Amino acid sequence: MVTEMITVKLEKKFLGEVDNIVKKHGYQNRTEFIRNALREKVDEAKLREAMMSIAHLKGAAKKKTTEEEYERIREQVFDEFDKKLR
Repeated sequence: MVTEMITVKLEKKFLGEVDNIVKKHGYQNRTEFIRNALREKVDEAKLREAMMSIAHLKGAAKKKTTEEEYERIREQVFDEFDKKLR
């Protein structure tokens, strides 16, 4: 994988907080932590976009859905989204 270097400026106090998390959570270094944080944010944005794209379907079904059916379908949809995001 080819990577590109970027520069990020952070306040000293905030960078100290990042360093504490790096140590406490076993990250190899700041870069690994920042990459992971950015990946999580990108995945979150993709999931939000996907949910917005299907939001118009809410209530469109003619058949009443039980709570159990709703929960099963919800899990299935999130599993499919998870597979697509990876």
